[in-house]
Amino acid sequence: MRLFIAIKVPQFQKLNEIYNEIKLSGADIKLVEADNIHITLIFLGEVLDNKVDLVKEAVSSLQFNKFKVVMKGMGTFPSITKPRVIWVGISEGFPQLKEIRSFLLKELKNRGIRPEDEKEFVPHITLGRVKGPSNLLNLSNIIKQHYDDYFGDFIVDKVILYKSTLTPKGPIYDEILGVTGK
Repeated sequence: MRLFIAIKVPQFQKLNEIYNEIKLSGADIKLVEADNIHITLIFLGEVLDNKVDLVKEAVSSLQFNKFKVVMKGMGTFPSITKPRVIWVGISEGFPQLKEIRSFLLKELKNRGIRPEDEKEFVPHITLGRVKGPSNLLNLSNIIKQHYDDYFGDFIVDKVILYKSTLTPKGPIYDEILGVTGK
């Protein structure tokens, strides 16, 4: 079962406007479905069925206080000249996101679960993935234009363990377990 732990991001008008600009840019991009927008805390990848309960146990042990996330800025990984991932940044809520991730990594490792993504954590919201070189200049201009824009803020009150099912039309995310903050 393909699993990840994330925070669901509510829909915002400003994010919808950026989506439309990107669509009109003519760039070859696979945008994340609006209903699927989230902040990934940990991508676990394929987890054997007999280990799923251990993952649920680790996630269930999480306790956190609700906190605010501010979405601000826009950019690309790895760089603006060679974009692969288009993202919206997070300017407030970083410490809390890192703390939750660190706690969950420790709990997972204590149960013998090794996540796929143990590299440095850079909290962000993925808007889309660049598939080809078409109209990258247009895309680059949009990103530069919105480089420091404010996109909205929301209260994080739930951390979710998701199952991801890959389909030809894109991934389908199903909530397996949610932990609510105080």
